[in-house]
Amino acid sequence: MGIIQAIILGLIQGLTEFIPVSSSGHLVLAHHLLGIAEHGLAYDVALHFGTLVALVAYFWKDLLGYARSLIKKDDNTRLAYLLIAATVPAAVIGYLLESKAESQFRSVRLVGLTMLIFGGVMLLAEYYYRRQAKRTKLDDIQTPQALAMGFAQAIAILPGVSRSGSTITAGLFMGLDRIAATRFSFLLGIPITAGAVLKVFTEGGVLQSARDQQTIFVIGVVTALLSGLFAIRFMLSYLGKHGLQVFAYYRIALGMLILILFSFNR
Repeated sequence: MGIIQAIILGLIQGLTEFIPVSSSGHLVLAHHLLGIAEHGLAYDVALHFGTLVALVAYFWKDLLGYARSLIKKDDNTRLAYLLIAATVPAAVIGYLLESKAESQFRSVRLVGLTMLIFGGVMLLAEYYYRRQAKRTKLDDIQTPQALAMGFAQAIAILPGVSRSGSTITAGLFMGLDRIAATRFSFLLGIPITAGAVLKVFTEGGVLQSARDQQTIFVIGVVTALLSGLFAIRFMLSYLGKHGLQVFAYYRIALGMLILILFSFNR
């Protein structure tokens, strides 16, 4: 893997982790198009470390507040516990399906299919959202709403679904306003991403891959971090005024293109 490829993959991860078009799906597609096989999964995990740092850097004040709230009860204690509870479904399902995520789920045609299907789901969520009379703010989120987003996060183990896309969409279906759904989605991504990165990087093979290509890994992580910070700010600003339609149409178009092109590649 060269420096240009590392930068491209870092940009893809940083932008598409938070813009709801699926980072894992775009990385699988990029690996295929760029012909990257060696260190592929290890490098993807390193890129997730970059976007994890972006999340912590952006929400560090919120995280400190929730940590204090777990020790000394205050107005944020309930939300802190809901974030923990909503993390459980993805942690359990990710553990059970780990081997498939590393092999069968890294299929380009699967990415095309999930891109297409979930683009339609996002359009349905926006249709439903516009007809809701009352929308929930972040501080008022209830247990069923938080758990629904937690289970939606678990579905994102399939590349092409999008972790941010699935959780934000679930939030819209459950009556949250767009900003509340987006902020809860991003906060929810911190513990599950941290757990996944820690687990994979404690495996000797991944650490060896990082040592073998230190420069490439550092470039990718820094690129993912910087582009991730941009994407977080962009999404919180954009969804304050607009819906998910443009991302849904992009997903549908890309999914159809992938299925058409790769249906001939047996």
